Amino acid sequence: MSSLRPLRGTAAELLDLLRAWDAAADEPEPLLVETSGSTGEPKRVLLSRRALRASADATAARLGGPGQWLLNLPPTYVAGLQVLFRSLRSGTEPVIQDGDFAAAAGRLTGGRRYVSLVPTQLHRMLPGAPNDSGDSDGGDGSADLEALRRFDAVLVGGAHVPAELRARAAAAGVRVVATYGMSETCGGCVYDGVPLDAVAVAIRGDGRIRIGGPVLFDGYAGAPDLTDEVLADGWFLTQDLGRIDDDGRLQVLGRADDVVLSGGVNVPGPAVATRLREHPAVRAAEVLGVPDPEWGRRVVAVVVGELTLDDARDWVAAEHPRSWAPRQLLRVEDLPLLPNGKTDRLRLAELAGRPDA
Repeated sequence: MSSLRPLRGTAAELLDLLRAWDAAADEPEPLLVETSGSTGEPKRVLLSRRALRASADATAARLGGPGQWLLNLPPTYVAGLQVLFRSLRSGTEPVIQDGDFAAAAGRLTGGRRYVSLVPTQLHRMLPGAPNDSGDSDGGDGSADLEALRRFDAVLVGGAHVPAELRARAAAAGVRVVATYGMSETCGGCVYDGVPLDAVAVAIRGDGRIRIGGPVLFDGYAGAPDLTDEVLADGWFLTQDLGRIDDDGRLQVLGRADDVVLSGGVNVPGPAVATRLREHPAVRAAEVLGVPDPEWGRRVVAVVVGELTLDDARDWVAAEHPRSWAPRQLLRVEDLPLLPNGKTDRLRLAELAGRPDA
């Protein structure tokens, strides 16, 4: 298996590959996992067996012990790959969803049950999620919801997990664990703000999050300069801004490149998006900056829901400086998603930059 070939194949094929890779007598060649490329060109991340084992074993310890996993994420990205590898390390056979979620969950055989989702998936399974007409369908008692309630932990990551979504999950009896991590850290390495055992988190002077520990990647395939930019002295420098709260928990504030310099003001896009998601007429929202001849970059809100630009500006200004309020609002039926469930921010930028948007 060459480290110059990204992972490809079905979940069953990758499971067989991982089984042989994990059983190798000596440390095997690292796996090459591509990032989602949600904000640019995908990177090719090299993950060693040592790192993946450290991550999988620490996850089992944090969640309360080994268990059986349900896979309904693409297996070639790190989140799906980890579902398969955690299963191997737990000595269990993963259930691969090939149709209905509830039916797949029904094939779990017993013991502790785990699943990894992205926020959009969880949102659609919970009570109050809109149906195809845009109305709330209630959702209580649905087969998917009943299946979710039987999991010992529902890991949710890959994007910001809104407080409102967590509250809805808790009210529905779903045990959510919000995870933070990326391909370079073998996936989630901070659970509900607390690093996994042996994982270290620190905040650099400019606010960027640094991560250390045995879960770190070996580097980017064919890109030593890029590797040297972010990997040094046992630490990985992320593109995310964060802070450590008084209780020691990490709070992720958003990506460093999500800060929009508009009219001389630094506007934190994630904070504005979080505020917009709290509006009763908004089901989902993202905020980004696009080139503008007057402002340098203008703040654009992309929302799913019935909201006018004036309403959006007033709503944001009620909690934040009015200079943070969006100067353009684009309503869409759904946020564009990548195959792994993350928001396709490149597509959002294309939509927001259209002359007729």
